[in-house]
Amino acid sequence: MTSTVKTPARSAADSRPRRSRTKTVLPWLVLAVWVGLLLAGTSLAGKLGSVTRDGQVDYLPASAQSTKVLQAEAQLPGGENGLFVVVYQRPGGLRPGDREAVERGQAALAQRFGDGTAAAPAIVDSDDGTALMYALPLDHASVDDEAAATTAARDLLADRPTGLDAYVTGPTAIGSDMDEVFDSVDSTLLLATAAVVAVLLVLTYRSPVLWLVPLAAVGAAAVLSMGVVYALTQAFDITVTSMSSALLIVLVFGAGTDYALLLVSRYREELHRFEHPVDAMQAALRGAGPAVLASAATVVAGLLCLLFADLNSTSGLGPVGAAGIGSAMLVMLTLFPALLVVLGRRVFWPFVPRLGDDAHASGSRWGRLAQLVARRRVVSWAVPLVVLGGLALGTVGASGSLPQLDQFARSTPESVVGARLVEARYPSESGQPLTVMSRPGQSREVLAAVTSTPGVAGAELGRAGDDWAEISVTPVDPPDSAGETATIHRLRAAVRDIGGGSVLVGGPSAERLDEASANSSDRTVVMPLILLVVLGILGLLLRAVVAPLVLVATVVVSFFGALGLCTLVFEHVLGFAGLEASVPLIGFLFLVALGVDYNIFLMTRVREESARHGTVAGTKRGLAMTGGVITSAGVVLAATFAVLASLPLVQLVEIGILVAVGVLVDTVLVRSVVVPALTMSLGSWTWWPSNLWRKGQDRAHDLV
Repeated sequence: MTSTVKTPARSAADSRPRRSRTKTVLPWLVLAVWVGLLLAGTSLAGKLGSVTRDGQVDYLPASAQSTKVLQAEAQLPGGENGLFVVVYQRPGGLRPGDREAVERGQAALAQRFGDGTAAAPAIVDSDDGTALMYALPLDHASVDDEAAATTAARDLLADRPTGLDAYVTGPTAIGSDMDEVFDSVDSTLLLATAAVVAVLLVLTYRSPVLWLVPLAAVGAAAVLSMGVVYALTQAFDITVTSMSSALLIVLVFGAGTDYALLLVSRYREELHRFEHPVDAMQAALRGAGPAVLASAATVVAGLLCLLFADLNSTSGLGPVGAAGIGSAMLVMLTLFPALLVVLGRRVFWPFVPRLGDDAHASGSRWGRLAQLVARRRVVSWAVPLVVLGGLALGTVGASGSLPQLDQFARSTPESVVGARLVEARYPSESGQPLTVMSRPGQSREVLAAVTSTPGVAGAELGRAGDDWAEISVTPVDPPDSAGETATIHRLRAAVRDIGGGSVLVGGPSAERLDEASANSSDRTVVMPLILLVVLGILGLLLRAVVAPLVLVATVVVSFFGALGLCTLVFEHVLGFAGLEASVPLIGFLFLVALGVDYNIFLMTRVREESARHGTVAGTKRGLAMTGGVITSAGVVLAATFAVLASLPLVQLVEIGILVAVGVLVDTVLVRSVVVPALTMSLGSWTWWPSNLWRKGQDRAHDLV
């Protein structure tokens, strides 16, 4: 008789697949690694401010004459040139004792900051008898810190009669006031950006806990990015300005939050299909990870195109921004998923995704929009494109580049008040000095040529060294005027006939002229390069030619529509005196690269769905499933850039508003209506010449 040995029945718990110990431990290992990285990154991030540079040479074209003048001045006795212009005013007319007070102030300034010239600069009366003015060349050795020197100069002028106003202006004081504004940007911007992102995440997730996770991850990415940028400056001596430092913060918070929204959306979907969070996260990373990688790669590649710019500040922004986007991507694909897995489903409370629930969004408002666009395909893409084309006309007849004295938003610093007072009270002497540098042996001949140039009020020899001699030139026309610009061109032509490239014309006005010229040249070179790079990445990602061309075309139309609209707003609503020269290129970069982000988020899902259901049905499903998260991401990114509008510099205000408006137009109109409509109109030809097009599996669907 054979005996049978009965095995104990397996419990329900025993029947479940055993969880891999690696899967269980991996999130904790990732968190441990990141703790170490962030400790090291925090140390480096704290040093970023020490390598941030805002000198004129850091914002100028590397090859410009004015840049070479600054470098040549540094070799002269006393170093780089500096100048205080001091103007006093008593609106009711000068009184006895006022001139003596001005002379005391002049003597005090000359003793503290003067360059040792034999004769004190003349004190000039205004024609209406209300103002006195003098200019003081500075000894660079006594002006280690321009901001501190300007503050000290203003303090020295406090000893004056009541009712006699005094203003310290001139190139050094204006630069000092600009630096003071920049010094307050980073901390203000970081706090404001974090607050805006936190509010939007709370509104998006409607959870008391979930919003903290992406905010903490983005904060970690910001710390990492600042540490990486500091390391890059040590390794490659890249230029980091306060402008690029501010844009770094906005980029990391905006892009990082976008990646978080995309990943959370896909993770929530997968939690309806998988019991264990680690399995759901693996599926979410397989689905959303390639889109995040492609998106980050596109923005990084676009930013690195800025390395081909001639303007130092623009060229330096490339690697700074790329480090920020790379850091955001790395954190959001490693640290952020680990945090979500460790916290489990409860992090979504009170809207916890349940296993087995239907996550399909075809019945949502985005599903209904997809159906509407499908029924009105041609109208849905033709009308918006016509409207955007009309808005682009707003750039026609717009004011020229922003003048120097109009670069401050909301408040007017003392240096600008003083400069405007000089223009009003001394119209014949309001010209800003230019600097001509020549070889010592040519200085007399060059001086004669300069003096005889039309538009020059006067010129005199200044300092001389072994390699360079300095000539100070006073133009007839005021700064940033057409007459002054013509004088600079005539001067450069006149001295070129004498010394060729060995004679240079610089100074503040020449610097702004060279900067505007470089910005124009950089737009011609960099903008097409960005389009080619983005087009290539989209082609590789979608394995098609038609789709990338369509997507890039829509982004370009969206940019010019936003630029035209914002130009009208800047001039007629906000009252700005012009468009800062760097704004179009920086705005184009961000709107094209970041706009393609949303193209990638949408079209990778559309392609995935089209492979199963055909292009028309796949587009409907793709829009229904991604419309909400893309719109949320766009609103967050727009709000993040809009924070720049709170800063006191017109350049950053214009960049912030332009990118915010462009992102909203691109997200709400172009990405939600125009692109789906064009995709459904083209049908399977969207994917030409890929396998998806060759299979023709959706030809029947395209007729629906």
